[in-house]
Amino acid sequence: MSKGPPPVPGGRSREEREAARRERESRRTARGQAPEPQEAPRRQGAPTAAPPAPQRDWLAEARRHASPHGGNGDGGPPLRPPAGRPRRPRIGRLLALGLVLVFLFAGLWLLGSLFQPFKGKGGEQVRVMVPRGLGVGQIGDLLERRGVIASSFFFQTRARISGRTSKLKPGSYRLRKGMSYSAALDALERGSPPNIVVAAIPEGRSRHEIAPLVAGRLRGSYLEASLRSPALDPGDYGARRARNLEGFLFPATYELKRGRPVGALVEQQLLAFKQKFDGVSMRHPRSKHLTPYEVLIIASLVEREAQVPSERPLIASVIYNRLKQGIPLGIDATVRFVTGNWTRPLRESEIRNPSPYNTRRTSGLPPGPIGSPGLASIKAAAQPARTDYLFYVVKPCGKGQHAFSATDAEFQRDVRRYNEERAKRGGKSPTDC
Repeated sequence: MSKGPPPVPGGRSREEREAARRERESRRTARGQAPEPQEAPRRQGAPTAAPPAPQRDWLAEARRHASPHGGNGDGGPPLRPPAGRPRRPRIGRLLALGLVLVFLFAGLWLLGSLFQPFKGKGGEQVRVMVPRGLGVGQIGDLLERRGVIASSFFFQTRARISGRTSKLKPGSYRLRKGMSYSAALDALERGSPPNIVVAAIPEGRSRHEIAPLVAGRLRGSYLEASLRSPALDPGDYGARRARNLEGFLFPATYELKRGRPVGALVEQQLLAFKQKFDGVSMRHPRSKHLTPYEVLIIASLVEREAQVPSERPLIASVIYNRLKQGIPLGIDATVRFVTGNWTRPLRESEIRNPSPYNTRRTSGLPPGPIGSPGLASIKAAAQPARTDYLFYVVKPCGKGQHAFSATDAEFQRDVRRYNEERAKRGGKSPTDC
């Protein structure tokens, strides 16, 4: 006979309670809930422990009850994770959106750089000489170097898009720094005014070389106009015995109305010389003992000898060193000046010319400049480098560079190398190899 507690009056029997429990368990299983734990046999006098609360697995429950219509399997609303758990953003969509934005901004930048919708008319004026025969790329590079446009690439692209690459005209232009591409193209397409004479005077040229450049375009003789001018007195520079204005005719590009007298060009050259030369310091330990005219003579020699800009102060130092030691300068450009032979190889008779301009035969400086030097050569003559060099000769395959030396032995070595390379090329100068 059972020793458990006596039955409660009017209560259910043990078998009835077990049947009810099984029915509840079947309903729980149908709804996806955890089965009810079986009732453990209770000992007399022992307290009954409450069953642990079931833990719901939301991910498993969502997978079990997902339906094609987004419900929970029973036609109810879709299951959602508990509140407070953040949802992860979709990285793929964010990356795609970022790429779209990058391409959008890149396209806007490209269009803005090409068409420059907010570009003004530019700043200060600048004179630009566009030589004949330049292509659109070379013109773009020239304008970019002078600060007229921001980019040669976009200038070329804009010219090609608008079909204007073959419509750009050579000439001298008054442009502005920071112009838009369309404004620069408009100016180059219109061309320079037809009634303007552009006189481009190269650096280092003598009066006799300049005269043919302006003949027939201006009235009068350039050689006569450059003998004397009220615009400049050579005596102010220590050249009281100067026979003409050689050396004072500053090389640059000038504009004059067609039909003007050639003396107007000479006057512009002299005014430009005074402005440039007067701004150069003559306080260098070597040049301060010379007259400005003697510095100008040295500058004219440097201009003819130097082919590489960085060598101008070095060549000037050689001239100063040879003058100090009483060694003839031996510069062939002075012989060419007095003979007028600037292109052909010098003949022996020309080298023996007794003129005081022949620095192969006479020591010291020639009587005057052999041409009009540019500002860079004037500065080099006024501020020469400090060296012991006494010689220089063209460096084989140096693209215009010279080999400098301080002793005759070094000089003879450099001359031998030059002659050997020249012989390999059939007597042609081995400047470019």
